[in-house]
Amino acid sequence: MNRARFCRLTGTIAVLAVLVAITIFGCTSGTSETTYGHDGLRTHVVLLGTGTPNAEPERAGSSVAVIVDSTVYIVDAGPGIVRRVNAAGQMGITPLAPSNLKTLFITHLHSDHTLGYPDLIFTPWVLERKEPLEVYGPPGIELMTRHILAAWQEDIRTRLTGLEPANPRGYQVNTHEIEPGVIYEDELVRVTAFSVRHGAWEHVFGYRFDTPDRVIVISGDTTPTDSLIKHARGCDILVHEVYSQAGFEGRVPIWQQYHAASHTSTVELAEIARQVQPGLLVLTHQLLWGSTPEELLLEITSRYPGRVVYGRDLDVY
Repeated sequence: MNRARFCRLTGTIAVLAVLVAITIFGCTSGTSETTYGHDGLRTHVVLLGTGTPNAEPERAGSSVAVIVDSTVYIVDAGPGIVRRVNAAGQMGITPLAPSNLKTLFITHLHSDHTLGYPDLIFTPWVLERKEPLEVYGPPGIELMTRHILAAWQEDIRTRLTGLEPANPRGYQVNTHEIEPGVIYEDELVRVTAFSVRHGAWEHVFGYRFDTPDRVIVISGDTTPTDSLIKHARGCDILVHEVYSQAGFEGRVPIWQQYHAASHTSTVELAEIARQVQPGLLVLTHQLLWGSTPEELLLEITSRYPGRVVYGRDLDVY
């Protein structure tokens, strides 16, 4: 057999393996589970950004929207968040308009989860948000907010006192530094924060959203933790970060030490999912290190038979 024919044959076998996995395990790669507004659900999850600190142009920074009826709750504010919101709105997800972004939950203060925070403060204000942004996050979020507002003080002054018809409240921020427990509740949702572990960070949270028709859990950046398993058990959707075990094995020892103490491998996540039994496991913040999305999926689904999807920006569940 010549080399070209051998390569075609092995490529065909690889594709067939993925198709078999999808058929058997119900996993998909980057495919939305639902079309917004046509599924009878009141609660939806939209992946605004599935990225990592790596500057991948197809992935915005970490951010997830939980939408209940027409109310939007944002978890994390990675770079590119407001433009992803606009893109989602143009796709027909009508609640995702910049002026409708009023409530934010931050998992931790790493830059790839907060570089979009100034964007979330100011751009919706320019686009007619009239209420202060309510922000819930770990200790340090109040100081970060004060520094951001100070850094943009000339912009604020010029918009308020110049010719531009800016309203006086839409740039303001009310910060709430949180501890584990129920941290937010309104007529549509109860939000519970729980502690997770992420490297050297002292305060890191995952979030559970209890809505009228679904339970959504978002892991944030974390290693496997009992608190996540406790709060996620039996949830409808678990949005969880992950890295490829095969890719990890090719990393140099210093990076292996960091990632093992900061993130969750495919092997570990399969065990978490086996204990939690979510209705759907959505992968985000994927670190591949040379593996493909299909290979990463197979690392999980060969160990866990439930429904798993490889999340991509603007997927809807």
